[in-house]
Amino acid sequence: MGSSESEELLFMRVYGQRAQVPDSIIIDGGSGYCKFGRSKNPSPSGRSATFLEFGNIESPIYARLQQFFVTIFNRMQVKPYMQPIVVSLPLCHYDDTESAKASRRQLKTAILNVLFDMNVPAVCALNQAVLALYAARQTSGIVVNIGFQVITIVPILNGKVMRQVGVEVIGFGALKLTGFLKEKMQENNVTFRSLYTVRTLKENLCYVALDYEAELSRDTQASMEILGEGWFTLSKERFQTGEILFQPRLAGMHAMSLHQAVALCMDHCDAAGLTGDGRWFKTVVLAGGSACLPGLAERLEKELQNYLPSSICNGVTVIPPPCGVDAAWHGGKLISNLSTFPGPWCITRKQFRRKSRLMW
Repeated sequence: MGSSESEELLFMRVYGQRAQVPDSIIIDGGSGYCKFGRSKNPSPSGRSATFLEFGNIESPIYARLQQFFVTIFNRMQVKPYMQPIVVSLPLCHYDDTESAKASRRQLKTAILNVLFDMNVPAVCALNQAVLALYAARQTSGIVVNIGFQVITIVPILNGKVMRQVGVEVIGFGALKLTGFLKEKMQENNVTFRSLYTVRTLKENLCYVALDYEAELSRDTQASMEILGEGWFTLSKERFQTGEILFQPRLAGMHAMSLHQAVALCMDHCDAAGLTGDGRWFKTVVLAGGSACLPGLAERLEKELQNYLPSSICNGVTVIPPPCGVDAAWHGGKLISNLSTFPGPWCITRKQFRRKSRLMW
């Protein structure tokens, strides 16, 4: 038997063993929408409003999380005790202060408490930005997440968020982009039924210009039909919407631009001197629904090359959202399909209960 045949048989045997392992449930609680599904499926099977949308915000966090997970398990028609869970931890409490650390621990502990009270056998709980980075087949880099209300620039080294270096936060997000497009449409007397219509137009017609000034002189008109509402035509609004990421003043905001915030994060990473070669932070991965705007990765890379000092800008690469809007979910899927999973990736109910007793 030839070596190639032996390698193929070995691969098929390993793959066959992996196929017999029960699948996992992947839950990515994004800032706007939650994506959930089985690890053996090619994409999430469902989407729903995320954490705080479930239950009364005045109710205890345990009750809200419990309702959130019960709703998802019911929609998936799965029993919690049958398989491990991979859950993303939301991007919040960004800094490295003791109070922020305590808040992150409290949220993670609440999530684990709820899931283990539902008899989930093992849980892998990882930061949303880390999962998005894994989806891009990277373990180190900077993740730029355009969330629902804020944009976060997260430095990650070997799978760990470098909060001591500094997570940059820009005080607006996808909601502001949608609101800006809404204002432009109203100025042009374009009527629509809801903000959902505007968001649909943003997702399908808007893009980011590589050269904003040059784009202003081009014919950029485009149309699309939305079922039940008819045809919509947009022109300059198509690229003016995404431009506020680089020129927030166009929307009347006094905020740091996207490339300035990423450059600041890179400067902090470079100054920290955490590795010998200083290349770990030069891969930038975009994440979030609005990060899927065509042209955004190319424009951000261009702006960084122009803005950063030559000592840092060499080798900087910007990667569009891997797997589109579902980057973090696919990062969880990738982990759950590793031969080492659940193993070192997960904490079991027994380990969690023992650790909780020791803490008290």
